[in-house]
Amino acid sequence: MKPWKIVLIPTAIMLVIAAIYMWHVSNKRKNPGVVKQGEEQPLTQDDVAVVRMEFPAHFEDVKDLAGKSVWMKNGYTMPYFAFAGGRVDFKKKVGVIPPLEKLDVKKAVEASVPKDVDDGISHGQKQALVVFTMKGDDKQQYATPVGARDGGTEQYYDDLLFFYDDPHTIYTHWPQDVWSAVESHQPKQGMNELQTRLAVGQKIQTDNPRTEGNRTVTYDADGKKWTVTFKNDKATEVKQGT
Repeated sequence: MKPWKIVLIPTAIMLVIAAIYMWHVSNKRKNPGVVKQGEEQPLTQDDVAVVRMEFPAHFEDVKDLAGKSVWMKNGYTMPYFAFAGGRVDFKKKVGVIPPLEKLDVKKAVEASVPKDVDDGISHGQKQALVVFTMKGDDKQQYATPVGARDGGTEQYYDDLLFFYDDPHTIYTHWPQDVWSAVESHQPKQGMNELQTRLAVGQKIQTDNPRTEGNRTVTYDADGKKWTVTFKNDKATEVKQGT
């Protein structure tokens, strides 16, 4: 067989296959009823609110938080420890940080974490923590983990843990009664799931993890339990202590 035929034959076969494929696609487009397409869900004001992300990749990025304020996004999940003398005292766990708590970051540090300490984040060879003060006490410093370094691998969770802007300036469309409930950590009927999480935290159990807005969720707000039933992303029933 001549060399040009060796090239031409497989090329022709490929062109025929491509033509059949294009005919098939064209036919599908002419008959859109063949393919079921889900209804598009309209975006809410919460969906389009701008929540800033920093995408930290290295410890130097975490250190950039020094001198800034952040607000806890992942409420009632992250422990914090006493920090004094330039060291994290892992034996002195103070508690877990409430949602939307404002943290004034002083610096970021790396530390070796004792094996018996479970603070929710991988220890790695060195764990990264932010050192901060809280409202009403500018002198007492604390530390909470945000990531870890293990050899050449670094992973930091600042974007999942913190708002970098005051949430009041992000969700300006929320009415005052909702903000009052969020700030007092008291969920109430009519609140959506986002508002409820920012009131009573991210430590949850649910009967259906895939249908946010239409399910029953139990929240553990640092030992205080709330069970909230949502329908069409509105709380229809709120129970405490269940």
